[in-house]
Amino acid sequence: MLSTTIPSLLALFIAINHALAATPIVSALTSTDPLVNTDQCKRDAKQMQDVGANVIRVYHVDPTADHQGCMNAFSDAGIYLFVDLDDFPTQIQPTTPAWNETQLSAFSAVLDEFQKYDNTAGVFVGNEVLTTAETSGAAPYVKAAVRDIKAYRDSKNYRKIPIGYSAADVPGLRPMLQNYLSCGDDDAERAEFFSLNVYEWCGDSSYDGSGYSQLVKNATGYNVPIFISETGCREPRPRLFTDQAAIFGQEMADTWSGAIVYEWIQEANDYGLISYGPMVDPKVSTDALDGYPRSGTPTTISPDYGNLKSQWATLSPSGVKLSAYSASARITPPACPTSTAGGWIVNGNARLPSLGQTLDSAATASSSATSTPTGSAAEPSASATGGSTPAGGKEITGMVLALLGVMFGFVLWL
Repeated sequence: MLSTTIPSLLALFIAINHALAATPIVSALTSTDPLVNTDQCKRDAKQMQDVGANVIRVYHVDPTADHQGCMNAFSDAGIYLFVDLDDFPTQIQPTTPAWNETQLSAFSAVLDEFQKYDNTAGVFVGNEVLTTAETSGAAPYVKAAVRDIKAYRDSKNYRKIPIGYSAADVPGLRPMLQNYLSCGDDDAERAEFFSLNVYEWCGDSSYDGSGYSQLVKNATGYNVPIFISETGCREPRPRLFTDQAAIFGQEMADTWSGAIVYEWIQEANDYGLISYGPMVDPKVSTDALDGYPRSGTPTTISPDYGNLKSQWATLSPSGVKLSAYSASARITPPACPTSTAGGWIVNGNARLPSLGQTLDSAATASSSATSTPTGSAAEPSASATGGSTPAGGKEITGMVLALLGVMFGFVLWL
C-alpha cells in the first residue's frame, strides 16, 4: 500500500527519501494505453516489486479510458506514477514550437484523469523537446505550458500535483535549460521539478569519468527537485547499472533525487529487462507491431534484470527525513540564463508566449514571438521523439515507429 499521499514533489522527495530508477513497461512503438489492462498491471506490478521499484513513469495515455483498475493495482503494490501530459500529436515541436488551445485542452484532459489518484506523483509537460542549442527557442513554449497547466490545476482546486519537464542531455543546453525553467520572480511560471535523460555512464565507468560529477556541479543549490529521467546504456554488454551506487550514494544523493533506468519490456531497441514471451508474427498478433508481444507473463532477461536488482539491493542511502523539512524555508531561484553567440538563444527572463503564439523564425536573442494562432551526449537518448533528434540516435527504427508509441519507466524511491 502507499505510504502517503503526495501534497507536493518536494515534500514527497523528502518524505520517502527517494531516488529514481526506471525502465519502460510496454512498447515505445505501439499506441496502446498500458494502464487499461488491470490483469496485466497486476502482473507487472508484482514483478516490479521483485526488482525493487516503487514508481513508474507512463509516457502516453488515453485520458478517456478507465485507469482505475491499474492505478489501484500499482497503489496496492506501493507504486507511484509520473505521467506525461503530451502525446505525439500534441507535443511541443523543437523547430516550430507552439503552445495553443488544442495542446492545452489535451494536456488538461490527462491531468483531469490522473489527478483522481493519490499515487500520481507528478506530470511532465514534455520529453526532450529541445535536442540542440539551436532549438532552445522552444524553451519559452515549454515554460508557457508549465504556467498554464499550473494555472489550470489550481483553478480546478486539484491537489498540488508537481509539474515539470524531462530534458535531453545536451552539453550546449547545460545548465541553461534547467535554470531557465526554474528561474524568474513569478512562481506561477516556474517548473516544480526538472529531470534529465542521461546516457553517460556506460559500462563500468566512474563518477568522474562518466561526467556525473559535472551533473552534480550544475545542480548544486538548485531550487526544485532534480532527477535523471532516463539512464542505462545498452552498450557495452552486459548492462551493469553501476551508476546506481553513485546516484544513490554520497556523491549524488544530496543533489540528485535518483534515476530512471530504460526500459521495462524487450522490443526492437533491445533495452528490455523483461519480455512477454517469444516474438510473434505481427500480422497475427495485434499487440505486437514489431513482433514483440506487449502483454503476458513478465519473463526476466538475463543478466540485465538480475544486475539491476542486485545493484538496487545494495543501496541504503540515508536521505532527508520529512521532520527536517521546514515549510517556511526559501530557496533562491537561479538567475535566468542570457543568450550566447552560437549557443543558448533565449535572453534572460523574457516574456513567455501567450496561448496561440508560435516562434518567430527570425527571433534569436530577443526571444520574440508572433501572435499567429496555430491548430491542431555518450549515448543519445532512447526516447527522443521530436522532429530534431540527436545524431547517431540508437533507435532508428524505433524513432520512426515511435509516432505510435507508448513507454513506461519505473522508479526506485528510497
